[in-house]
Amino acid sequence: MRRQEARVFYLFLTPWAIGFLLFGAGPILASLALSFTDYNIVGAPIFNGIENYRHLLTSDDLFPVTFGNTIYYTVIAVPGQIMVAFGLALLLNLKVRAVAVYRTFFYLPSIVPAVASSVLWIWILQPQWGLLNSALHFFGIEGPLWLGSLEWSKPALILMALWSSGGTMIIFLAGLQGVPQHLYEAAMIDGANRWQRFWNVTVPMMTPTIFFTLILGIIGSFQVFTAAYIMTNGGPSNTTLFYLLYLYRQAFNFLNMGYASAMAWLLLIVILLLTLVQLWLAPRWVYYEGGIRR
Repeated sequence: MRRQEARVFYLFLTPWAIGFLLFGAGPILASLALSFTDYNIVGAPIFNGIENYRHLLTSDDLFPVTFGNTIYYTVIAVPGQIMVAFGLALLLNLKVRAVAVYRTFFYLPSIVPAVASSVLWIWILQPQWGLLNSALHFFGIEGPLWLGSLEWSKPALILMALWSSGGTMIIFLAGLQGVPQHLYEAAMIDGANRWQRFWNVTVPMMTPTIFFTLILGIIGSFQVFTAAYIMTNGGPSNTTLFYLLYLYRQAFNFLNMGYASAMAWLLLIVILLLTLVQLWLAPRWVYYEGGIRR
């Protein structure tokens, strides 16, 4: 039976492995080789060693700007999405009438295509007659320029990201429904109130889910591109010029394919290091059935 299960495993793994080897591994290795060259598509690649990496880290004035914008987005958007998704999941886990309708309603924004969402939010954030500023004006608040403001352009994109937290909400909802009910019953017998049950039962049991969404959120936030490309194209004054958007410009606007490949591999290294740090810290706060792993 063990051998049969192994054969089935490799059988189902084979289509992905073939596709990866044919269409994924080649471009990945090619980009690594091109990152050590001066290549502009028109001519043949010219080997220049680590010059692309040296220039990126020491001479490119836009690198710290784009990396700082990406860090800003990650630090605010990822915890914000987790808190919004967790809060929605807690509400939608209640046994109320038509809860399936509410779940569908809050999940819908996450399946709207990114381009359509970006166009929609351009209208919502329009300074003069946009929906958001009109709502603020109703309460006597003068809304900012949002996408045209140096201070509010990145928060505007973060606000859009919070709006599409439905996918993360579904993950939290599944996690909440997996929390054993006898733990709540035992806590109630011990006299725990609602807040104590949430903090001492729900949160510890949900830490694996929080950890999973945290890793995916950080990886996704470092690859933010579509919204910034469509809504602001990096403006105003490079305040929304994120790292991946700058990489795209180097590759397809300036045809600096070797330099863009170096940027891509640096991004891979940063994401890998952040993921390893999270895996190293996880045993200190992620709770599993047998307790926190040491």
